[in-house]
Amino acid sequence: MSIKLLDNEAFYGYRVRRTVNGKLYQEYFSLKKDGKRMVPKLRKQVEMLAIARDEALSEEQIKVKKKLKAYRCFNDDGSVKGISYLCKTEKSGTVTPIFQVGIASELENKIFCTSFSIRAHGKEEAWLQAVNAYAKHKLINRKTKLYKKLVGSSPKKVRAK
Repeated sequence: MSIKLLDNEAFYGYRVRRTVNGKLYQEYFSLKKDGKRMVPKLRKQVEMLAIARDEALSEEQIKVKKKLKAYRCFNDDGSVKGISYLCKTEKSGTVTPIFQVGIASELENKIFCTSFSIRAHGKEEAWLQAVNAYAKHKLINRKTKLYKKLVGSSPKKVRAK
């Protein structure tokens, strides 16, 4: 919920704020009438208006997010946003090629970061494991075209040793 009760010198009321498709929506619902604070009955009515507006913006946010999911998964060059090919230097000095997944998890509502060794799993299996972790945390079904496109977006230039 993106509703906040503001009570300061400048304003007394509810603020509804959400970003939908990159555009910030911020609306204010005053709890003052004729310069005086409203009685509880009227205050509840204004609160319900603010909640209804927040729910409408939330629905729009979800709709846009779902519509743009495939677009948001890829960079302009066709690589997957959130999966990187890196060469990690171990404490022993050994250089290990990995696929690193670093994304905002929609499953756990926090940042998810893990890596898969190309040396240990091979390029194809490491990529598949990285995509599976990505799909799990981005709530992408394995039976979709988007999942198949993710699997097919493995980087071409990868050092296996």
